[in-house]
Amino acid sequence: MNSTPDHRDLRLIVTGGGTGGHTYPALTAINALRKRLETTGNSLEVLWVGAAGSLEKRVATANGIAFEAVATGKIRRSKNPLKLASPANIKDMTNVPRGVAQACKLVSDFEPDVVLATGGYVAVPVGLAARMCRKPLVVHEQTVRLGLANKVLARAGAQIAVSAESSVELLPDSSQGDAVVTGNPVRPEVLTGRAELGAKGLGFEGYDAQLPTVYVTGGAQGSAQINDNVRAILPWLLARANVVHQCGAANVATLRESAQQLPPGLAERYHLTDFVGPELPDVLALADVVISRSGAGTIAELTALGKAAVFIPLASSAGNEQAHNARHLQETNAAVALLGEVTPESLQGAVEPLLTDPARREEIATNARAHGRPDAAERLVDVLLNAAE
Repeated sequence: MNSTPDHRDLRLIVTGGGTGGHTYPALTAINALRKRLETTGNSLEVLWVGAAGSLEKRVATANGIAFEAVATGKIRRSKNPLKLASPANIKDMTNVPRGVAQACKLVSDFEPDVVLATGGYVAVPVGLAARMCRKPLVVHEQTVRLGLANKVLARAGAQIAVSAESSVELLPDSSQGDAVVTGNPVRPEVLTGRAELGAKGLGFEGYDAQLPTVYVTGGAQGSAQINDNVRAILPWLLARANVVHQCGAANVATLRESAQQLPPGLAERYHLTDFVGPELPDVLALADVVISRSGAGTIAELTALGKAAVFIPLASSAGNEQAHNARHLQETNAAVALLGEVTPESLQGAVEPLLTDPARREEIATNARAHGRPDAAERLVDVLLNAAE
């Protein structure tokens, strides 16, 4: 690990957001960098630059990080070039130069030692401003394929950090030589779960320690697609496993109603909840199989933990990135991916071997762990400190 010069503090501008996938890795990197600097008696001063009224603003504010907003332009993609010239796109394209001008002023005033961009539309004006003001720019890509914003910044000569080895060849030729594979930063608390506390933390009284446990999640809001398919195979599933089902607040009443039809002996092994909060690390530690979406953050956590997973990608994710993430793991036997139409039958077929064959489950979990980078935040801190020097 590189140590930071012990005679100075560090000033960092962070930009990126729009989704949790861009926002939370940035927060994890900030916390890891602050912790590293504190070990040498230094401090970190951070300014987060994002879009007004955004998730990144809420996250920055909740964590006591100074925040400034700039204008952003979202380019709505289309295969039809005429649709690219839509009034909404044209209006947003004019926002980009305005955002760059605002960001240039912020960069000049704050004088960062380094700028970290984690993707999303807001990263473009801030990243370009960093290059124009000759400040070191580090771009972090969370997904297997490069996002649109990060492609622009890679061409502008940023130092690129990627989450997967296979992403390097997708970079512009000029960036490939000095790209660094860091992995995607994972919240440290996720790695500290204790399986023996999982059922207790949930108040899951019918938990049967003799059976494997399946954790079903569609993200904080839940996923109707995942919920419906799981509900259809629930009696079959509960005959073979405990099921912890995080379904999202909008879906909990309907699912609770249908769970009342479950026969005694099976119903007790089903724990339905709208949201899993601070007990998540213990629930993940308890899970033998996870059924979930395949966003970059989810994949980073599940591979760092070495979990056997069945991925149901979100079809509407930008650039179909969730399908790419899931396929990437399936190709190395590190997950099962349901690509295309998902039915109760296809879900049952995917889960069955993981429940009936512990050796198969362990093989997938081991291969998943080989993709995991629990030290990703520390690796990204190294890149930031090198760039700052």
